[in-house]
Amino acid sequence: MATEKPKEATPEQKPPQQTNQSMQSRLEPTLAGMLARVDVKKRFEELLKDKAPGFISSILSVVNANPMLRTADPKSIISAASIAASMDLPINSNLGFAHIVPYRDHGGQAIAQFQMGWKGFVQLAIRTGLYKTINATEIYEGELVSYDRLSGDTTIDETQRKSDKIVGYIAYIKLMPGFEKTLYMTVDQVRRHAQKYSKSYSKPGTPWQVNFDAMALKTVVKLLLSKWGVLSVEMQKALQVDQGVAVVDAGGEKLAFMDNPDENAIEAEAVAEAIPQPIQSPATAHVKAEELFGAKE
Repeated sequence: MATEKPKEATPEQKPPQQTNQSMQSRLEPTLAGMLARVDVKKRFEELLKDKAPGFISSILSVVNANPMLRTADPKSIISAASIAASMDLPINSNLGFAHIVPYRDHGGQAIAQFQMGWKGFVQLAIRTGLYKTINATEIYEGELVSYDRLSGDTTIDETQRKSDKIVGYIAYIKLMPGFEKTLYMTVDQVRRHAQKYSKSYSKPGTPWQVNFDAMALKTVVKLLLSKWGVLSVEMQKALQVDQGVAVVDAGGEKLAFMDNPDENAIEAEAVAEAIPQPIQSPATAHVKAEELFGAKE
């Protein structure tokens, strides 16, 4: 008597875990496949020369280390990585220059976005050759002797430290001609700034909750540069596209840098300051998509 072959379970009947795993397994080769394309490789080689192969490998490493990024739209990952590549900034999170981070859009799709680290801003400033000194650091209880908000004159005495409690963050720039400026913000000032401009500030697991100090240092550096720094085109671009989301239009012809549009952002530290406008703002600056990740598939 012949036995009836059991029917294979439909996707709806498969356990959620199995469905999620199969979705990820389909996505990862897609990203790897796009990175293996000749046109994509050529674009990264144009931006990074002989450093391109190592940078492409770092994209895969960053994605593989982040479960949410593994589910993100591959084009958004490559686009975010291309922004970092265009400024020759590594995306290794341990270095702190630039990052690729995920957020979920209104439809629940994971999308990658580019985010600068505070060390990335410092690196770009150094490259201009216009800065004699640029730095940022934490201020511990008792160290700050005086700070003049108007002039920026600051006196710090490390020998007066009373404890290991961080009470503020300070950034300093000195230009080659001699102009110098300091910006100091207390922990409470940074926190209020983040609460006002970051939609993800209070969400568990976000950088503001996990690594407040790094985000605070980035805040003072970014504010100081945007207000008082001499900005190269590269630095202006970094200030404008920081936490911008690369979005391809319906026709796949153009890519726009948009501010993070969703409150579920994994990282969303935004500085609402006037930025010089020699180049267009992220919401209106468009470039051809193929300039970042090649021609349409």
